[in-house]
Amino acid sequence: MKFIISSSLLLKQLQAIGGVLTTNNTLPILDNFLFELKEKELSITASDLETTMTARINLDMAEENGSVAIPAKILLDTLKTFSDVPVSFTVDMSDYSVLMTIGEGKYRLAGQNGDEYPRAVPIEEPSKINISSEILGDAISKTIFAASTDDLRPVMSGIYCELNKDNITFVATDAHKLVRYRRHDIKAEEEAAFILPKKPLNQIKNIIVQDDEMVTIEYSNTNARFSFKNITMTCRLIEGKYPNYMAVIPEVNPNKMIIDRVQFANSIRRISLFSNQSTYQVKFKIAGSELLLSAEDVDYSNEAQERLTCHYEGSDLEIGFNSKFVIEMLNNIDSDQVKVEMSEPNKAGLIVPVDTESKGEDILMLVMPVMLNN
Repeated sequence: MKFIISSSLLLKQLQAIGGVLTTNNTLPILDNFLFELKEKELSITASDLETTMTARINLDMAEENGSVAIPAKILLDTLKTFSDVPVSFTVDMSDYSVLMTIGEGKYRLAGQNGDEYPRAVPIEEPSKINISSEILGDAISKTIFAASTDDLRPVMSGIYCELNKDNITFVATDAHKLVRYRRHDIKAEEEAAFILPKKPLNQIKNIIVQDDEMVTIEYSNTNARFSFKNITMTCRLIEGKYPNYMAVIPEVNPNKMIIDRVQFANSIRRISLFSNQSTYQVKFKIAGSELLLSAEDVDYSNEAQERLTCHYEGSDLEIGFNSKFVIEMLNNIDSDQVKVEMSEPNKAGLIVPVDTESKGEDILMLVMPVMLNN
């Protein structure tokens, strides 16, 4: 088995799929990339058993079909030291040793039998939907930060996808904050709902961020497969029933504040430096067209406050929020102004964009209040 490939092209593809690899694998062979040569198409696969990613590359020069598992770390570290040069791979199929020839250098690696590498689970009779990579990247970026990091509640550690004939919805929550991202310009032929894990979604987000290609998502009850350009990713869905997120979104919010998003975020960021570093509590005191932001850390005698002008409708209100959550939300909204909807100091507040550039986008962010210490 022999082939020649550009070092920069190979490195780019390995880095695209290499994020799937983990350091504490149960199977030692998963510390490798699987290289499969068929005619003049090279397929490279990385897997952690839960998620499998494959990149396909068409080659100009290749001889003899075959497959071999090549150690990932040393291969990546070696390729990073070269600029764009041709790399010749020669694999001895009797002992799976790999000889890399780069310029005047020769580098030998101990490979393994590619037939022993675990394969992605085939998805039988999948349903499918096409979505532009730009929209999918947006949906992941604007929701994934709200997903839970608690391993004891696995259903909340992923993103819930709801496909309807009118729209598609992505939801993430950790019980303190919730984001619902809905697109009215994408419709599914049949209704479905499933929970996608965070790790593969981060992988996709990092790869497709620059492209405006179509991504095909195929799914069954247990697995999903994403296909775009020359890359395919198969992942196992999270099992379990997602909490009823609609039940926690308050419908009646008589107190509404519209404010400049950037100015609001910068003020909260500054004020939070003076807050208690375990609760990050910032107090909102809203009256008339004025918002008073304040925070204090009694242990260190730190305190700060800032006044901002806003457009406010409703009765005077004092409410506390975790500033970290609010800043994350404001950073993931594109519009110049945001609307903050509230009802009472002990009920969740909603943050929504006032003017979205995309007509099909409907995004709602919910943050639970922090009890004020009066």
